[in-house]
Amino acid sequence: MKTKEIVPRLTPEDIPVIHHENLDRVTAESLVAAGVRVVVNAACSSTGLYPNLGPLILARGGVYLLDGVGSKVFERIKTGEEIEVRGDAVYLGGRLVAAGEHLDVGKAESAIRESRERVGAALESFARNTVEFMRLERDILFSSLEIPDELAGEIRDRQVLVVVRGYDYRQDLQALGPYIRGMRPFIIGVDGGADAVLEAGWRPHLVFGDMDSVSERALRAADRVLVHGYPGGPAPGMERVKRAGIEEAEVLAAPGLSEDIAIMLAEQCGAELIVAVGTHVGLVEFLDKGRKGASSTFLTRLKVGSLLVDAKGVSKLYPARVSSGQLAALVMAGLVALSAVVYASEPIAEIFRLLAIKLRLVLGI
Repeated sequence: MKTKEIVPRLTPEDIPVIHHENLDRVTAESLVAAGVRVVVNAACSSTGLYPNLGPLILARGGVYLLDGVGSKVFERIKTGEEIEVRGDAVYLGGRLVAAGEHLDVGKAESAIRESRERVGAALESFARNTVEFMRLERDILFSSLEIPDELAGEIRDRQVLVVVRGYDYRQDLQALGPYIRGMRPFIIGVDGGADAVLEAGWRPHLVFGDMDSVSERALRAADRVLVHGYPGGPAPGMERVKRAGIEEAEVLAAPGLSEDIAIMLAEQCGAELIVAVGTHVGLVEFLDKGRKGASSTFLTRLKVGSLLVDAKGVSKLYPARVSSGQLAALVMAGLVALSAVVYASEPIAEIFRLLAIKLRLVLGI
């Protein structure tokens, strides 16, 4: 089971035992948000291939990360059993079942520094793979997607918001609140991005993707579900959708990442503007996703052009406005100051007393 599939089920009392090589930032932030205090990783949380931030985020979030305990740990413990983590070891019923290394803040920072010195090789390999796969996926520029006519009609001439569960998606989605309320865009949740939409207080019009990280709640909340399938092959996500009781889902077969196909879907349907939240555009983000190249993303942006507005980092560009609590405190402070002035000034106090008497006469009280 993938790490992102177990995170929604976690409570602060749980100790997740995962197998996640090069722990990524989004997963680490989700684990911290779940409130877990200990994480056991059977794989290496940072191989040094690139500077992944997951281990550092866990360490700074107060999570005890026991790293590299080996995959045999899954043979020795079962889901629901009570385990104990002491030092660099895992115990079940007082018996040692696995051992690894505790990654604290110092070790996590050291791993990032070392990987940054070697990131050039990863960048070169990434660029080479991107060019190589572009030959296979170049049809993205010229092909047409087989989109249901009804869906195309719903999107035509509307602004479209495409939400992916990527870096800073929560903050950026929150910052876009006034835009969503004002423009009422057609909202596409890409896999777990549909859950992000629900968490922000909105409802996705369409859930699209391979369905490996979206919840059944989000699937049921959407107006429509479209499963991303392999060109000329199966759509594994359809089985998940059927289990959720969604019978009217359809398949859209296309090469490339689901988030890229969602953007092209909006473009082909005649969207007025496409706003993307949480999409992956940087080297570290792609490597975090386990992608060895960015061919479909490059080709998608080349095709869509200025129609696409990437909202990544918008929350940093436009800091949060004054909260209602802060505004209430400001009003109270003003009232206290006004009361002090009235109390200290006898003429002003007399005016207020006369106004109060007149108000009682008018109201008959």
